[in-house]
Amino acid sequence: MVSGDASHQRAHAVEWPTLVLAVVIYGGWLVVTAFHAMIPWPFLLIGGAWLIAWQSSLQHEVIHGHPTNTRAINDAIGFPPLALWLPYSIYRREHIAHHTTPHLTDPFDDSESNYLPHPGGLAHALAALEAILASRLIVGPPIRVCRFWWSEMRRLAHNPVTVARDWLPHLVGVMLVILWLNLVGLSLSRYLLLFVWPGIALSLIRSFAEHRASADPSARTALVTDFGPLALLFLNNNLHTWHHARPGVPWYRLPTLHHADPQAFAQAPRYPGYGAIIARYMFRPHDRLVHPGR
Repeated sequence: MVSGDASHQRAHAVEWPTLVLAVVIYGGWLVVTAFHAMIPWPFLLIGGAWLIAWQSSLQHEVIHGHPTNTRAINDAIGFPPLALWLPYSIYRREHIAHHTTPHLTDPFDDSESNYLPHPGGLAHALAALEAILASRLIVGPPIRVCRFWWSEMRRLAHNPVTVARDWLPHLVGVMLVILWLNLVGLSLSRYLLLFVWPGIALSLIRSFAEHRASADPSARTALVTDFGPLALLFLNNNLHTWHHARPGVPWYRLPTLHHADPQAFAQAPRYPGYGAIIARYMFRPHDRLVHPGR
């Protein structure tokens, strides 16, 4: 059985698969945006969405201390704001908090919880839309972005120095991305519609059913035994129970852990693949909206 110890010492100072992946992602983004006029829009949408979601998976990887032993190098790899809306520093801070809380899925303690603390109001209406996979893919991206920006505006009123520290470097990065888009003749509106919106939607497939509220802590993290294209897109984060148990293990070693002990995490929700999640929840909610502990 898997150990609960989350620590993992890397055998190498540089994890080359992850470093090569970073080159592929950023190089692919430069090529696709530079030659966007030569690519039919359906293929541009597929490529753009994939690259945005893939970079999000890469950012998640570097947050956990990959691919080097030097945080400054890792943060530089994860920093470029290709999706424009979310500062890397905030993502990093909130995701680490997500891993350290003993109250996973609780909306008061888990920064990445999909549950509400109480029913009613606009938040309940928006959560009802996101609870169904079909509407989550369509309107989930703008809901997520607007909700996050609203929370940041409220944070600005109470802690302007910290907000400025998070946002000023991010905005410089956004300006550089927009300058590149202008240089290659890709309009911001087209980039938002063909890259950012569908890219966020792809990432929302991964997070849709990866956690479930339960009185049993071992049943709060799901296992999706999918080793197809989406597993590559999500850098094996579909093996989410393994990731939470061993967050220091690099993405390309997670399948080895799973295959060595496929019956581990007996209490965890299990799905044979993302196709099963789509079939089951495309038009019905994954779970209740309000956290059962509330």
